[in-house]
Amino acid sequence: MPPDEHVPILSRDYWFKVVEMLQQNWALIDTTEGAVVVWFIGDTSGVFDELGFPTVVEAEGALRRNGFRRYADDAKAQEFIAVPEPPFRRQPHPNGCIYSSGQFWE
Repeated sequence: MPPDEHVPILSRDYWFKVVEMLQQNWALIDTTEGAVVVWFIGDTSGVFDELGFPTVVEAEGALRRNGFRRYADDAKAQEFIAVPEPPFRRQPHPNGCIYSSGQFWE
């Protein structure tokens, strides 16, 4: 996808990982036509990476293994962290595709 292209993400079941003070990486899991895609989003609604999985259960397990938490399950985080809002647009990460490259993904 070209930079700034609209990314139509249906899910609003946010997962998050605090990466620095006042900075989070976000993930949304979408399922379409038998495919499961985890979209990775920055605080400003820019989609910077994606990973495919066979099932939602495997996607959720991988997110947990890699330090992500479900936002809806974390009342404390909801007090001080706001989710990125649509519309979502493709926006490169300064370090490239950090998750799909395996650089920061187990």
